[in-house]
Amino acid sequence: MSAPATSGRRALPAAVVAFIQRSFERAGLPAADAKRIGELMVAADLAGNDAHGIFRLPQYVKRIEEGGVNVRPDIKVHKTAAATALIDGDNAMGHLVVDTAARTAIAAARECGVAWVGMHHSNHAGAAGVYASLAAEQGMVGMYAAVASANHMAAWGSMEPSLGTNPIAIAVPCDDRPPVVLDIATTVTSYGNVKNYELQGIAMPEGWMVSKVDGKPITDASKSGEGVLLPIGGYKGSGLNIMIGLLAGTMNGAYFGKDVVDFNADPKAMTNTGQFFLALDPTRFMPMAQFGRKANETLDYLRATKPMPGQKVKMPGDERAVRQVERSRDGISISPPLMKNLDALADRQGNARLETIG
Repeated sequence: MSAPATSGRRALPAAVVAFIQRSFERAGLPAADAKRIGELMVAADLAGNDAHGIFRLPQYVKRIEEGGVNVRPDIKVHKTAAATALIDGDNAMGHLVVDTAARTAIAAARECGVAWVGMHHSNHAGAAGVYASLAAEQGMVGMYAAVASANHMAAWGSMEPSLGTNPIAIAVPCDDRPPVVLDIATTVTSYGNVKNYELQGIAMPEGWMVSKVDGKPITDASKSGEGVLLPIGGYKGSGLNIMIGLLAGTMNGAYFGKDVVDFNADPKAMTNTGQFFLALDPTRFMPMAQFGRKANETLDYLRATKPMPGQKVKMPGDERAVRQVERSRDGISISPPLMKNLDALADRQGNARLETIG
């Protein structure tokens, strides 16, 4: 759930990519890397993951300038078997590491039917659904999960923040229609959304965070440091969170639990973020056209079932697909507080400000 839309200016996707690229190049990244990161960040904005797109740019630049990220990394892919690999990100921007993992897994899945790629010495990479969708665009099922870059959730029954939001995304191709994309944090909301609410001065819904002192609800986003995020589905969300941490973090030699470095609080420290990517070729089970037809028939049946009063039955990815069309056409909305931060960044770097419309 993103922060409510506020009045502000809009920017066309190409202009946002160009602005991000300029900012990263001025911070020391090679042009090709800066552009690719910009494309992946804007993909998050187009999908509606507003807390993981250009919103993150000032924070990323700060980490680079403080030395927390390697701008000239040597990302190494270690093939451990025909269908598995472990990637050493060399402390690169997480977007580049996960992009490498996705390409590696997709190529291996074409040969083996399925592939699993783990990552370590990576960094925050933004919206999970962006990466799972890379596989779906190639006719593959994609799954991506990560250990979050700070601990803001407590294990079930605890009040101590010892777990992150640990997101997971699954994208399923549907032949001639947009893919079905599930993109969720294992907390009720992402911490990026909390910071977006804080930036815009909007009260959070009750049920997102509770005090780590007395367990009472916190709705003032500026007091998020005093609380912990709640898991989705009670103990089930906590359990899913831990499983992701073990597979994306522990199994890859990356940080999880008490070892996680808060990249918000310590911009200089190496986070050793852990992630995994899975690609699966559905044509190993049935022809793509047949699979797409059957999947779409089921999805359409579910959409047509009787809705709750005042509700609309929605499938994973429905709203995402609509937003991608609308924002590609009309531009990405930039809230006034965010625009102020982006203008300040551009001025400080000596770059042109973000070109906006309307």
